[in-house]
Amino acid sequence: MGQTLHTFTISTHDKQSFTNLDSQVDKALTESDVQDGIMVVYCPHTTGAITINENADPDVKTDMKRGLDETFPNKPEYVHMEGNSDGHMKSSVVGASETLIIADGRLVLGTWQSVFFCEFDGPRTRTVHMKVLQG
Repeated sequence: MGQTLHTFTISTHDKQSFTNLDSQVDKALTESDVQDGIMVVYCPHTTGAITINENADPDVKTDMKRGLDETFPNKPEYVHMEGNSDGHMKSSVVGASETLIIADGRLVLGTWQSVFFCEFDGPRTRTVHMKVLQG
């Protein structure tokens, strides 16, 4: 089974943000030359995450940020010394990875779907790994 690993870094500029990874995902798929298989997009950070969501309306990202902040506010009674417990909670709920299907050399995504890196404790420089596996 053929497989390739692609690693890249991104710089985030806000405490909480959603960065579109479509160009990096497309580049990894093209370089892999895999026609049928899967791609795993993985974030090795405990206050970052990967998600698939709508990219047509930017208000979706705004609403997601607002909803996550309301669900996981950064409370003064949290005891984690770095003061970013809310980021850890958001990361755990959203998840560290997404698995994408590759068919006929293309990612199988819905019309409005894109892949995003989620920053929950920025600004920072982050690493993202993409593993492409031929089926």
